[in-house]
Amino acid sequence: MMSKNIVLIGMPGSGKTTIGKILYEKLRTDFIDMDNYIEDREGKTIPDIFKNGEDYFRKLEKEAVCEVSAKKSAIISTGGGVIKNFSNIENLKKNGIVIFIDRPVENIAKDINVLSRPLLKDGVGKLYELLDERYELYKKYSDFRIENNGKIEDVIEKILELAK
Repeated sequence: MMSKNIVLIGMPGSGKTTIGKILYEKLRTDFIDMDNYIEDREGKTIPDIFKNGEDYFRKLEKEAVCEVSAKKSAIISTGGGVIKNFSNIENLKKNGIVIFIDRPVENIAKDINVLSRPLLKDGVGKLYELLDERYELYKKYSDFRIENNGKIEDVIEKILELAK
């Protein structure tokens, strides 16, 4: 059994939560979706939290990362902007392998519900803006990069190989 956490990073809509849930089914270990974790912790939805500004959300995210990073053998699906704060990455790497789920923006744009994503409320153009801002950080901070542009089973298989 793996002792390190599997930490999934990537763009909003890249498949982190879906992949995390499937890994949970296969590995039967803790699954933590960071956005849900923050919502439960605060008793508010992410869009409601964002009404206090992105900086406020990032502060809560940083606190939540400190808490979940202490876990062992968990699957952690992060929010897309977790990489904006280097201390988040440091904490997540202490006890985890960080995997960048890299999905083409065109595919994300077809599938994503922008209304449920506060940073994407201005539409698909914002996705490209976020990609420009974050792509190099995802590559830099991840231990592994896995493309999610085919069958999800292939992505799962690759992650399970890495987690051995």
